[in-house]
Amino acid sequence: MGLFKLSKRRESRTGTGNDVSTVSETAVSETAVTDGIAIQDQRRTQISILIGEDRDIRIKDAHGHASAGMMGMHDDSSDVIVQNVTPVDHEELLPEGETADAVTEPVITVEPAEEPAETAEEPAAAKEEPKAEEKTETIPEKSGEAPKKGSDPLTGEKVGVIYGNVGTSSFDCRVSAHLERSEYVMVEHEDYGPVLCQVGNLIRKSNLSLEKTLRMSKDTQITDIITAHIDVIGYRDERNLLLTPRTTFMAGSEVRRADSAFIKKVLGLEINPKTDGYIGILHGHNIPIALNINDLLQRHACILAKTGGGKSYMSGDIVEELMKHNVTCMIIDPHGEYGAMREAGPHGDPRFRVKPRGFKSKIREFAVSNDADDKSIKPLRFTFRTLEAKEILELLRTKDMRTYLPPLKRALEKLRESKPFYSVRDLIDVLNEDEENKNPVLVAELEYIDDMGVFSSKGNAIDQLIEEGKTTIINLKGVSPDIQQMIVKRLATVAFELRKKNAVPPMMMVVEEAHNYCPQGTAVLSSKPLATIASEGRKFGLGLMVISQRPAKIDKNVLSQCGTQIILKVTNPNDVKAISQSIEGLTNGMTDDIQTMPIGMAMIVGAGIESPLLVEVRPRESRHGGSGIKVLEESD
Repeated sequence: MGLFKLSKRRESRTGTGNDVSTVSETAVSETAVTDGIAIQDQRRTQISILIGEDRDIRIKDAHGHASAGMMGMHDDSSDVIVQNVTPVDHEELLPEGETADAVTEPVITVEPAEEPAETAEEPAAAKEEPKAEEKTETIPEKSGEAPKKGSDPLTGEKVGVIYGNVGTSSFDCRVSAHLERSEYVMVEHEDYGPVLCQVGNLIRKSNLSLEKTLRMSKDTQITDIITAHIDVIGYRDERNLLLTPRTTFMAGSEVRRADSAFIKKVLGLEINPKTDGYIGILHGHNIPIALNINDLLQRHACILAKTGGGKSYMSGDIVEELMKHNVTCMIIDPHGEYGAMREAGPHGDPRFRVKPRGFKSKIREFAVSNDADDKSIKPLRFTFRTLEAKEILELLRTKDMRTYLPPLKRALEKLRESKPFYSVRDLIDVLNEDEENKNPVLVAELEYIDDMGVFSSKGNAIDQLIEEGKTTIINLKGVSPDIQQMIVKRLATVAFELRKKNAVPPMMMVVEEAHNYCPQGTAVLSSKPLATIASEGRKFGLGLMVISQRPAKIDKNVLSQCGTQIILKVTNPNDVKAISQSIEGLTNGMTDDIQTMPIGMAMIVGAGIESPLLVEVRPRESRHGGSGIKVLEESD
């Protein structure tokens, strides 16, 4: 029958670690009992399987519960053994005559190997050792200091104890205090010192079975325990790198609530006002969270959420920080909502310490059509002469290149010989003059392009569209999807080519509803230039931020290049799957959070944030223009 032998381990980093000395019966009697679990020198105790003795020992803790982990003892003072360690339900706490049907608080018993033997009495010498005085040391302020064994002792509230199989990336914990999913905890590791961890799923186990609910009364006693699955985040080494342990924690180690200073140290949440943009506070803690703007531009970003999940609100926070740091920015705005950022927004939650303000002096807005006759919005026009025949045909709804390319080339050559600049109307007139080769379909398509008013003989100068330290809004509200794609193609191509020549300042290009401009599986006019920026833009200082309500419908080549991911509430299973496959370090608990977290909360990783964080998004300083329209007014 399998028994357990406890032996003391003498380890040395330079030695072989094979020198093992056994623990005597006397040593066991001096074992301290902590929370119902006897731990013999938990930092230096290992368990190996033996075959042997048949004793039955059952020891109870101060509450009268049978204690898990107590050891059976050999008659002579040789090796200490534990036999048939079997969890037992809370039968002693139930009303007389009832038995526990469900897994409850574990109780350790030792069954005889062959024939029942008399229960051994507890040795008189077995007394609880006096509790060691706790030391209180603060975490070193120097962020680069390496954790050492015995340094940074855990001083937070104890919330549980590690039990069962223990891995290097996760373990299970019996919970002894109030604990919530995604909360941060820390555990002392014998090799690496204090290690930051995060609570995953929580499970409450009780002795109340389905059958017992049929005969419940007010006197029915229900006993339960709570267990938690804990994911390991890591520790900082002497180089200030975030690493995860390469060896396991000890079973029986205490799990304690992590304090804010330790969380900031391990997660690297110090803010540099010169390079970081404040976007919210860490959920459950009053710790400000900021994104590194240099990383944001160099590694690209994506903001993903369901409809009404707060995508535009979140992107507005980031654009505000870009404007405050004088970063050049261009926004593709298909709904015409970013112009509201000129005005100050309402006062928000005082916890965030955000003061309302507008950004009128920082914003330049262009639109194809200005129905509201807003004098702050300038017309968006492209010079028609810059387009070649093939590019013009790509804008048309007809795909018969072979038929229409030759006459179009002849018409363009004739125009360029007579005029340095020309419009779409000029091209139509030249085509109509050709009596021998009438092209009514081609002319009709060009009439459609001309009616949109996007092209003229002279368009906007590039220094109007891209101005250093300013934010340019390209308002595409009311423009047909194919024309929108053409505009995005022209702007993305021009921005990329000019950045390669260093003709414009480093900048961020923000693309709302990105699934319309770089869809998965289907090539549209704007697909190629956006994919080029995603793959090569970082080399030339051209950042890309894509925003979408359908992550599964964005080109994977674009989404995979986004080093900063900002995820708000997403419920579509396909979208959740696409997100979980694109974010490193995302645990099962975090995947659940994505589907259940409230509006106003985001999961963020990248741009200086090395591990996914749940962040409460700060209020906007400027007015949010993406609010929904109420059909019915609420009564007073």
